[in-house]
Amino acid sequence: MSPDPRFFETLSPLGVSDLAALTGGEVVRDLGRPIRRVAPLAIAGDDAVGFLGDRKFVDALRQTAAGCVIVPDAASDLVPATASVVVSRSPQAGWATVSAALHRPVRPQPIDPSEAAEDETVRIAPGVVIGQGVRIGRGAEIGANTVIGPGVQIGRDCVIGPNVSIGFALIGDRVKIYAGVRIGEAGFGAAGGASGPVDVPQLGRVILQDEVTVGANTCIDRGAFDDTVIGEKTKIDNLVMIAHNCVIGRRCLIAGHVGISGSVTVGDGVIFGGKAGIGDHIRIGEGARVAAGAGVLADIPAGETWSGYPAKPIRQFLRETVWVSKQAGAKRSRDG
Repeated sequence: MSPDPRFFETLSPLGVSDLAALTGGEVVRDLGRPIRRVAPLAIAGDDAVGFLGDRKFVDALRQTAAGCVIVPDAASDLVPATASVVVSRSPQAGWATVSAALHRPVRPQPIDPSEAAEDETVRIAPGVVIGQGVRIGRGAEIGANTVIGPGVQIGRDCVIGPNVSIGFALIGDRVKIYAGVRIGEAGFGAAGGASGPVDVPQLGRVILQDEVTVGANTCIDRGAFDDTVIGEKTKIDNLVMIAHNCVIGRRCLIAGHVGISGSVTVGDGVIFGGKAGIGDHIRIGEGARVAAGAGVLADIPAGETWSGYPAKPIRQFLRETVWVSKQAGAKRSRDG
């Protein structure tokens, strides 16, 4: 799968020697296949380049159908014979450089807002800027000074407040997005290169399903390659941060100041108390509850309530809190 052409242009293909020149790597094997896109190892096809940045993906490397891979020298003998090989000291940074050479965001070309409206029931306030390829469904309202980037699709009966920016996004019906929200900005991704950190291009999208509510000044980043998804009827408070590649289930409640790191998967019906923080690549099961202020660094099973920092099952947290309080009280008594 290539990046969505509504949001990203795919540029001229590159040869394996071109990839090596861009990355400062060395060609170990060149099968002469042109490279047209980037992709993760697990889903790359024979026209794509992938990379190995962590030993935990060695199995994906051995099974990849990629046309070319960028790997550290120690992993070059693990690459399937069907793939060209470029060896690099910084495979992820090299892959990021190649990403920027093969794909770029569609350049905005503002259009008359009325061209994007499904019909005359769409209400667009003054100062709104809309890019080419945008579609806005019947009965939707767009607040003043909002910016909607190229290719964005907005469903019917949505309410979008003032000073919102939306890019790289597909939005369902009856979605509410309040003032100052930022949807589809690049996720935070950097790879260490020879000359310092390199931005990793973010080539995914944001998908908001039907009846989602997004509170004021909340940020939802687009995916790095996969999508960031918010399930239907999920309600998000003000000042929430949801990072790239997160998949949030249906009917979740997320209170203010919650921060969810990249690639977190959340089941249906999960509730987050205010100021909870979730580490990256965490899985939170269906119906779980995360208490206010909790710092989640491990997976939470379905239906459980966790609290504290680091977060743990709430009964364990309360027992430990009571024990610490008793020890502190006893020490004060002895010292007094």
